[in-house]
Amino acid sequence: MALVLTLVLAACGGDDPATPETGGSEEALSGNIEIDGSSTVGPLTEAINEEYSVPQPDVVVNLGTSGTGGGFERFCKGETDVSNASRPIKDEEAALCETAGIEFTEVRVGTDALTMVVNPETDYVTCLTTEQLITLWGPDGATTWDQVNPDFPADPIEIFAPGVDSGTYDFFNETLEIEEPRQDFQASEDDNVIVQGIQGTPGAWGYFGFAFFQENADTLTAVEYDAGEGCVAPSIETAQDGSYGFTRPLFIYLKNESLSRPEVADYATFYVQTVQDVIESVGYIPEPEEDLAAAQTAVEEAVAAAK
Repeated sequence: MALVLTLVLAACGGDDPATPETGGSEEALSGNIEIDGSSTVGPLTEAINEEYSVPQPDVVVNLGTSGTGGGFERFCKGETDVSNASRPIKDEEAALCETAGIEFTEVRVGTDALTMVVNPETDYVTCLTTEQLITLWGPDGATTWDQVNPDFPADPIEIFAPGVDSGTYDFFNETLEIEEPRQDFQASEDDNVIVQGIQGTPGAWGYFGFAFFQENADTLTAVEYDAGEGCVAPSIETAQDGSYGFTRPLFIYLKNESLSRPEVADYATFYVQTVQDVIESVGYIPEPEEDLAAAQTAVEEAVAAAK
């Protein structure tokens, strides 16, 4: 009986759950990977990091959130291996990378619905038009809500929003075609600071990525956006069908030279293999399958070229 039991257990051992997949490496890896950039993409990358720590616990991934612009500044100095971005790299940023000899691969990993929010006590602000947003956010920004809409009370406006290094800040300005936005607001590259400011300030308004709104939906109120065809609320559905006017792409940028290191190559491959599985749980919108396949191919080719 003991012999039979031993044989049965040995046979069952062959059906044990497989070791969680890595990006392609079957060996245990180690090393440090430096990532910085967009605070919007940050939660997505953090979720990927948690998944990656299972198959590769000895690879340390250091994640910063200095904003898209701040991330590119470090990236183009050669200080990071991956740069998170909530907008495409600008020509002047790409030129800095070129001057420094930093070659990179752009990888689109998802879509976000930039979300405007107010303090729940500011319940009269339910929808804002492009014209009203220009009045609110432009260089001569309104100081009381009745200046934005005469039907609103004359409550003072307090604004908490991303700083000038943020891709979210750039995207918001570009969408509204505001070249010189107001500067008298509480700026932070940390979306949690923005959330806390609006939570604690009646009359407050601000904006950040959809994921941060979902995390704080019980203490903040989302504002709908009327881009000319009626008020539309931010959601995964309205971002996917294109009806929400503040929909934007999310990227990671890979330093090609870093991909010659096994841990970075494996991590990058794991990222694009895993992103579709975690992105909705973070609060963002997955890429269409054909676009994801293109991203995976781009990473595969970059990794192969770096060997």
